[in-house]
Amino acid sequence: MGYWDLKEGTDCVQKTWITTKLGTALGLVGSAYHIVAFQPDSAVAALQRATNATVTMATLGAIFGMTTCLSAQAREAPDDPLNYFIGGCASGIFLGAKAHSAMTGTSACLGLGTLAFFTKVGKMEGWRLTGPPKL
Repeated sequence: MGYWDLKEGTDCVQKTWITTKLGTALGLVGSAYHIVAFQPDSAVAALQRATNATVTMATLGAIFGMTTCLSAQAREAPDDPLNYFIGGCASGIFLGAKAHSAMTGTSACLGLGTLAFFTKVGKMEGWRLTGPPKL
C-alpha cells in the first residue's frame, strides 16, 4: 500500500513509516552519488558521510509524515493542502536546527512547505509532469 492510498489524517504511524522509508532511500541514493562525486579520504569517512545523509533524510521523512497527519487531525481538514505546507515547513525547521542557522531553517521551511503544498494541490487536481496531456 502506498502513501496516497491511505486516507488523509488517519493511520499516522503507517503514513510516517512510508515517508521515513522514502526519506531513507533518498538519503542512501544521494549519499552514494555524493561519495562517488567527492571521494572521501577513508572508508570510515565515507561511512560517516553516508550515515549522516541517510539519517537526516529519514528524519525529514518522519517529521513530514507525522506533522502532516497530525495537523490534518488537529485541524479536522484532512484534504487541505495547508497540512502539507505545515509538514514541509516542520521538516525545513529541522534542517535549520541541524545547521544551527535561522536563515537556513526559514528558507527550508518556505521551500519545502511550498513544494509539499503544490504536490498536494497537484495530486488533488490531477496535474501531470510526464506523459501526454489530457485533452
